[in-house]
Order: sequence, then C-alpha cells, then structure tokens
Amino acid sequence: MSELTQVLRHLTPLKDSNSLVDLTTGDDAAVYSLGEGRALVVSLDFFTPVVDDPYDFGRIAATNALSDIYAMGGKPLFALNLFGFPRRLLAQGIAEEILRGGLDITTEAGVPIMGGHSVDDAEPKYGLVVVGEVKKDSIVTNSDAKEGDNLILTKPIGTGIITTAIKAGRAPQTSIDAAVSAMTTLNRDAAQAMTKVGARSATDVTGFGLLGHLSTMLLHSGVAAELTLETVPLLPEVRKLVANGHIPSGTIRNLADFQHKVDFGKTEESDQLILADAQTAGGLLICIEDEKTAELMELLSKSSFKPSIVGKIVPGDSGFIRVL
Repeated sequence: MSELTQVLRHLTPLKDSNSLVDLTTGDDAAVYSLGEGRALVVSLDFFTPVVDDPYDFGRIAATNALSDIYAMGGKPLFALNLFGFPRRLLAQGIAEEILRGGLDITTEAGVPIMGGHSVDDAEPKYGLVVVGEVKKDSIVTNSDAKEGDNLILTKPIGTGIITTAIKAGRAPQTSIDAAVSAMTTLNRDAAQAMTKVGARSATDVTGFGLLGHLSTMLLHSGVAAELTLETVPLLPEVRKLVANGHIPSGTIRNLADFQHKVDFGKTEESDQLILADAQTAGGLLICIEDEKTAELMELLSKSSFKPSIVGKIVPGDSGFIRVL
C-alpha cells in the first residue's frame, strides 16, 4: 500500500444516490448525477513547474488538468484557475506567461476560464479546477476492464525522466521538444474516439506512471494484464537519460509502491523504471474489445501521436501485471 493510499483510506465518501463515481475507485474525476441521464464530471489538478519556460509550464498544467475530464468520456464545460506564486516576483512578467499558457490551451479546447483563486506562495504552482458534463450511459471509468480487452496507449511515456534531465541541464533539445509537444497535446480527440466506439474503461497516465495507473484499473476491475514492453512507445533518448541517472524521485517511489503487483520476468531495472515513470499530461490508456480495436486504432491514427497496443486484459489476481 502506498503512503497516499494509507492516508486516503480514512476518507469515507458521503453516501449520496447521485454520486456515480467517487474516491473509492481512485478514478480520474468525480461524477455526480443531475438526473435525466446527465451528470457533472469534476476534477482539479495543479503542480510546480516541470519545465523552465513559464508559458510552456502553463500550457502543460492546463492540458494535464483537462485530461481527467476527457479520461472519463466527458466534455469540459468551464475551468477555474488555481495559482500560487511569489508576490515579490509579480513584476517580472512570469506569472502572466504562466496564465497566458493556460489560457491558450483552454481556448484551444473551447473551455472558458471563469475565475479562480491565487495565493502568495514561495514556489510557483498552477493548475485548474475543471467542470464537465457526461451522459450517464457513456461514463468511462477505470473499473470496467474486461478479460480479453486490448490495452491501447495514445502517447509515448518518459516525460518524468526528461523533465528531471531538464532540471539538471542535461536533456537534449530533441527530447525537450518531444516532451513539451506530448504534454501540451490535448486528450480530447482520443477521448472522442474512444467514446465513439463505445469504450467503457480507461484512465490517463499521470503521476503514478503506466504501471501504477494500469494496476489501479486492474484492481478495481477485478482482472490482471499482460504488458508487452517492446510495444510501449517512448519519447526520444529516454533509455539513455535513465542510464545517465536522470530518474525522478516520484518514479522510484512508484516502482517501490507497485513492484509487488508486477512480474517483470527478465525486464531490466532501467525498463522497470521507465514503466513506472511519473508522467505529466500523459496519454489515455484505453481498454477496448477485440472486435472494436481496429476501428479505434483507425480513429486514433489521425491524432498527433501514433497509438500503440501495449497489452491485454487477462484473468488473474486483481491488479497484477506480467511484463512480457
């Protein structure tokens, strides 16, 4: 059990017949019924800078926050800014650039920012509260994966490793450009594709890494999975950066927290770390039936990144992953 899980176990959600998805399944957002087949889907997310450029940081944070709504099959309606910034630095124009980056992404998404809250903080922090809507019969959760489903990943992984190398001044420009591109690409089109073909289970890959988010999905679905290492897409130079020691502390914690749920076989430790790498604004991990896979892959092929079938849902202990 992770430290966070130990803390959250003391939180008991209020029993409410309109509560469709709450914290008990560790899903991407809360879903609350409005009646007549409509529901609100709500989430919030914020963090400290992962790149040096404040404008890019704003774009990444907004993309990441919107992703939770898309992962549930929802449509974002509006957002509120969450902003912490050192008051003494307000005159430098950095704050404006962060907020401009967030606004540009929400504008691209067609989502108005209607207000927010800011505090004087020693370290910049930025993110969004996002309120969306989803049809009750179209909610996509992390708890409905079925045996035989294929696992599709819509973006390459490795952003945590690359952003750690950025902080050390050791990331090659090709890696930086690719990571920023991935972290500022909305999951909107992928979400529309998965809902069009009728996917029922998905999650976005963020702080707990591919292994962590997959294991959580499997646990709450009561199934296991096989993950094919060679088909997992990686950002440029990720293996080289790991070899050079650019490994986030969050990635190390992820591996420690989830390795008891994984049979790595002959997988090298460096690849184990990559699979556990803490992501920011990662892609969607979608479970889809065999008969719908070709259609979904065709729809996803029109997006910015090439989708990849990375594994399969199989019978086994809940939450368990075997890496092939």
